[in-house]
Amino acid sequence: MSDVILPIVDLDVFLSNPDSEASVKECKKAADALITYGALLLHDSRVSEEDNNTFLDLIEDYFAQPEELLKKDERPELGYQVGVTLENTEKPKCAVDEPCLKVIARLDPAERPLDITAHSPDPKCRFFWKMSEKPPYETKYPGLNMPNVIPQADGVRERWTPVMEKWGSSMKTAVGNLAEMAAVGLGLPRETFRDAGRYGPHILAPTASDLVKYGEKDTILAGFHTDLNFLTIHGRSRYPGLNIWARNTGKRIPVKFPPTGRYLLVQAGKQLEHLSGGLIKAGFHEVVVNDATLQAIERRKAENPGRPLIRISSTFFWHLSSDYDLAPIPELQQRAREIRADAVNLGKVDLDEETVYEPMKVGQQVLNELRHIALMA
Repeated sequence: MSDVILPIVDLDVFLSNPDSEASVKECKKAADALITYGALLLHDSRVSEEDNNTFLDLIEDYFAQPEELLKKDERPELGYQVGVTLENTEKPKCAVDEPCLKVIARLDPAERPLDITAHSPDPKCRFFWKMSEKPPYETKYPGLNMPNVIPQADGVRERWTPVMEKWGSSMKTAVGNLAEMAAVGLGLPRETFRDAGRYGPHILAPTASDLVKYGEKDTILAGFHTDLNFLTIHGRSRYPGLNIWARNTGKRIPVKFPPTGRYLLVQAGKQLEHLSGGLIKAGFHEVVVNDATLQAIERRKAENPGRPLIRISSTFFWHLSSDYDLAPIPELQQRAREIRADAVNLGKVDLDEETVYEPMKVGQQVLNELRHIALMA
């Protein structure tokens, strides 16, 4: 396990003067972090810790409800792309995906994720709240762009929309700005990614794990996987347990936020990997119960004895527009090939393992990935 601290990118520098030398340097730092680690910590002074706590409280209260109430918010016929997904539904793609299993096999045994080959579907629950802008055209993927489900329980219904919209907007704004920074850092026009994702089916997607039922050490809450979207952004969780793997080191990195301050974690997803021709790889990660999680559980019990013991991750998935043509950007794909050639020369990569990024609509890519993780037939 690695003691690596992820690079911290300061969004404030970019927002204060996007064309300054300091800003360009920060944009390059963002791009380099995504290439090297597939992840970074983003400092954004607009983000409120109080809003994050209000959001975490709401989601804890929601998932503390009886299952029969939660089931009313399920929409399996829509691939669970709005509303709730209950525990033991979503399967980690890597449990059966051969290229993914090869990634695990190449890792040093001490750096591998907890074993998912016999892992059942994840015991986590999730809620999908769309935060998208309606496109001014008829989308070919209406199932990925459906209206939201609002929970109806007293005490939750009244708080739901304002809290979800407020926290979701904070993260959506931050990750949209980071997409601009990444484009500049990669030598592309600033609006390249922002425009491609303008009408994306962006989702505020908090996950919830019941730590009373699943709080034993080495329980896998979310098995080793990558995200299918463009960029994923998270606020600070109340319980540690998220591990990520840096692309170029093969090291397992426990994600640690600075103890205080307005920080968000950003990870690269499959759409960014596809668009960059593999220059930036979607970041592998898992969520598990480890010693730090157990310590946080005991602390939470002592300090907040009346609160539900549920691990919430305030995840936000930023997507490219469903009807956008997804194909590698030539100059980024060329850089990816140069990096790969160097890796081959050093003996780090198998020659027959070059990924082919077929041109397709983003909506098709999403549907393909949803079938892999058992959310769509």
